[in-house]
Amino acid sequence: MAQARGNRRIARELALRALYQWRLTGDDYARLLAQAEEAEEYPQANAKFLKALLDGVLREAEALDQALAPHLDRKLAELSPIEHAVLLIGAYELVHSLEVPYKVAINEAVELAKRYGGTDGHKFVNGVLDKLAKTVRAVEIGAAGR
Repeated sequence: MAQARGNRRIARELALRALYQWRLTGDDYARLLAQAEEAEEYPQANAKFLKALLDGVLREAEALDQALAPHLDRKLAELSPIEHAVLLIGAYELVHSLEVPYKVAINEAVELAKRYGGTDGHKFVNGVLDKLAKTVRAVEIGAAGR
């Protein structure tokens, strides 16, 4: 059984895989979650965080895409499914998970992009999420003296 305080990084990885699947197949939350729960790493993941992240990204995907669009150097349709999924996770955390420091949200997305994305995808993800953070986390960034 997954611990309530399991690993958030593993939860993000499982969410990324689920969102990649969603981008390709259009599967619904229940099917995506069931597949994530079958992953070998699932017992180490923070299951509560995974469920909230996956549900939130699926529910807010359109609004997150709209928030990301001004910061992209290409159309959403031109993003790889991995880059898009990583950006959705990062954007969701920046916009809706205010308990997660903005630097952590960006860093975790960059790490996902390094592990699963293309050669320089992590640089792209970092740039986009940094720009988004300046608009949605301006108070936090200002307080940090950045």
